[in-house]
Amino acid sequence: MARVFITGSADNLGLVTARQLVAAGHRVMLHARNPARAEDARRALPQADAVAVGDVAEIATMRHVAEQVNAWGRCDAVIHNVGVGSRDPRVQTSDGLSRLFAVNVLAPYVLTALIARPERLVYLSSGLHTGGSPDLDDPQFARRRWSGSQAYADSKLLDVMLAFAVARLWPDVRSNAVTPGWVPTRMGGRGAPEDLEEGAATQAWLAVTDDPAARVSGAYWYHRQQREPHKAARDVARQDALLAYCAGMSGVKMG
Repeated sequence: MARVFITGSADNLGLVTARQLVAAGHRVMLHARNPARAEDARRALPQADAVAVGDVAEIATMRHVAEQVNAWGRCDAVIHNVGVGSRDPRVQTSDGLSRLFAVNVLAPYVLTALIARPERLVYLSSGLHTGGSPDLDDPQFARRRWSGSQAYADSKLLDVMLAFAVARLWPDVRSNAVTPGWVPTRMGGRGAPEDLEEGAATQAWLAVTDDPAARVSGAYWYHRQQREPHKAARDVARQDALLAYCAGMSGVKMG
């Protein structure tokens, strides 16, 4: 039995992942952005151990969520599922950050740094990351004209870079990135052609399986098969630049 924390798991892909893990006999801690959503999550999956509450668009709340997870106990795996899609306008948080960047990139970084180190980490990316830019000159579109689709693609590339950086720096942790495919969620839209259950299956599998095929770190997965990511994701200098950028933005350094 594994203990797994899943960010952004009040509904959609994160909740489906949680249900699959609970059905397999594992213990799960959900995450919701506010108390009302937490109640929804509890009703949707009463078998969950607990629900961490907090909007991870804010740095202080990222810290608070990490504190709640650590109070629950050491996780065997953390699935960084939470994300903001491309359809919204650019919103600035109280920290002066792009909300999309804060949720999609900075929150996984801060939570990775502050949650007691698990054995496995899974970062949700997207096939759209192949159109992303690894350039950190203006990743939050503070100066560039806003493009939600480009900002989203950039963030998903940075998530793969983060997963690979952690794999390199923490050799005792299996750290991988996953694309769930184009699935029918609030982000993907009702017309998305792929299956939601299948979209959740790879991250659930990576979090708990003893399958020899999954005993790897620093890989990018789609439907339990390794795929080749954007070439910049494996660039060590770019990985280190991303970690430094996130540390500067958050005041949290990854050990």
